[in-house]
Amino acid sequence: MRISVYESFPSCAKEIREAVFRAEQGFQNEFDETDPTATHFVLFNEEELPIATCRVFWNEAMNTYTLGRLAVIKKYRGKNIGSAIVREAENYVRENGGKSIALHSQCQAAGFYQKLGYKEFGTVENEEGCPHIWMRKLL
Repeated sequence: MRISVYESFPSCAKEIREAVFRAEQGFQNEFDETDPTATHFVLFNEEELPIATCRVFWNEAMNTYTLGRLAVIKKYRGKNIGSAIVREAENYVRENGGKSIALHSQCQAAGFYQKLGYKEFGTVENEEGCPHIWMRKLL
């Protein structure tokens, strides 16, 4: 497996997010104005198929980097792939002088992020009918 980093929004990341967030989970507002300027990470399997993605961007309002849109193709879940791509994103943030990362987790995924050292803050918010909570990790 390998992880590639893109300073633009690659079509392979878009395809993963379409499959996971739109087709599987039913989100309609998946793509936004942050996508063209965010740094995108894509994990490829041994056959060079893209199987996971996430993005990182500087969030001026929160004065921290934000990790988002973490998606792993369903048949590859439970194999530490999500953890691997998050660690890669954390390394990128460290290398760029970041001291922390925030993320807006689906509440059902908060346990995954807690295992990686993220802590909840704020209140639960509804995004397209799905409860989300802000989480943060100091690097």
